[in-house]
Amino acid sequence: MQTATHFDREHCVRAVQSKDARFDGWFYTAVLTTRIYCRPSCPVVPPKPGNMTFYPSAAACQQAGFRACKRCRPDTSPGSPEWNQRADLVARAMRLITDGVVDREGVPGLAARLGYSTRQVERQLLAELGAGPLALARAQRAQTARLLIETTPLPMAEIAFAAGFSSIRAFNDTVREVFALSPSELRRRVPAGRAAGETTPGTLSLRLPFRAPLNPDNLFGHLAATAVPGVEEWRDGAYRRTLRLPYGHGIAALAPRPDHIACRLTLSDLRDLAVAISRCRRMLDLDADPVAVDDRLRTDPLLAPLVDKAPGRRVPRTVDEAEFAVRAVLGQQVSTAAARTHAGRLVTAHGTPVDDPEGGLTHLFPSPQALAALDPDTLAMPRTRRATFTTLVGQLADGTLHLGVESDWAEARARLLALPGFGPWTVDVIAMRAFGDPDAFLPTDLGIRRAAAELGLPSTPAALIARAEAWRPWRAYAVQYLWATDSHPINFLPV
Repeated sequence: MQTATHFDREHCVRAVQSKDARFDGWFYTAVLTTRIYCRPSCPVVPPKPGNMTFYPSAAACQQAGFRACKRCRPDTSPGSPEWNQRADLVARAMRLITDGVVDREGVPGLAARLGYSTRQVERQLLAELGAGPLALARAQRAQTARLLIETTPLPMAEIAFAAGFSSIRAFNDTVREVFALSPSELRRRVPAGRAAGETTPGTLSLRLPFRAPLNPDNLFGHLAATAVPGVEEWRDGAYRRTLRLPYGHGIAALAPRPDHIACRLTLSDLRDLAVAISRCRRMLDLDADPVAVDDRLRTDPLLAPLVDKAPGRRVPRTVDEAEFAVRAVLGQQVSTAAARTHAGRLVTAHGTPVDDPEGGLTHLFPSPQALAALDPDTLAMPRTRRATFTTLVGQLADGTLHLGVESDWAEARARLLALPGFGPWTVDVIAMRAFGDPDAFLPTDLGIRRAAAELGLPSTPAALIARAEAWRPWRAYAVQYLWATDSHPINFLPV
């Protein structure tokens, strides 16, 4: 489906009539006769085409006076994959809005992070999504409120505060307008015992949706095999890690299920709920469009058998871009085990301690400011890599280098390449796993070169890059399929 598919009425009507779940989150169907909006896969009988109109966002539907369907719950569908595929202003703005920036810093703060005026940001969001930043943030608050209402026994006043509303009145009015039910009515619709099941303060159990298929092997295998002691672990069938969040800290436990990811979040401040969910979804690449990815990669006859054998591979990403950049430097020219050891030492010496009654997590990964203050002579690495490390953390700490979700990918790549010790491999692995660039490629990576030789792909980086032109814009996913030809632990779901 193309970038502006929500404007292609014929495609949208066909997707609704076939109840195609692949397009959930790409666009929303608003029914003129009932004033309800739905996801394309809504199980009810499709309305007549003449009664359908289409919007690119839930916020646009709400702004036009439609309420969310009670059957298909369009507010809980996977997010649009576009925001993780693009690095233009609208995509960067959407990533920041999802990360809660508008609620914390307002529209001026959003615009300042993007380097544009508030007027430019609002104009572009309205043109593409049919809603401005305030409406998009409001739709996210409504979704967070519904989640808390239906999955926790928290009092409504606490839910309003945790969801980001400025007052109880605004909370009540928004919930009624979006869902056509009061907060109390929403809770009464929950099956008996479900909302009362949470007994640990600050702990929530959620279901994170995704577009099928999803192959969890390399996704969770990579995260578990490279886990930093104290910050990450694999325990009882779940990947667990600590989270540094705007209002406090948290612990996420994520486990693959056939039709969702089971997510258990323990938060020191419930205002961080929406941000924590967003970062977990981004780390697991849950908003990807695997059908589009796999269809493109299957056009190469040497990749097609790999895709057919295990479709739906995702790119394992990160919850903290600065953390991953540091870890990429620690992993230069050393084994996975050695990189984990180096990172674990930094965590023990400079990380922020946290309490984890349920497992073995002990720290948040050190902040750039903490790492910039350490004595370089204490680092057990060659002098040249020490210089690379200290330059990186120094620029991250003083704000010279920005690697957050608002980053302009091309600009960030150029700044990284200008740092001492940063070559194409380091920059591209950061682009792939920290920025989330779906087209990042690693032609010089040892695992890629081994896979290329085994499959009969070109052996030299230049020739492999030429062959990979046909894989665009999904070369980062091709990397996952190529890596999967090896027997390295990153390719297998832990037992």
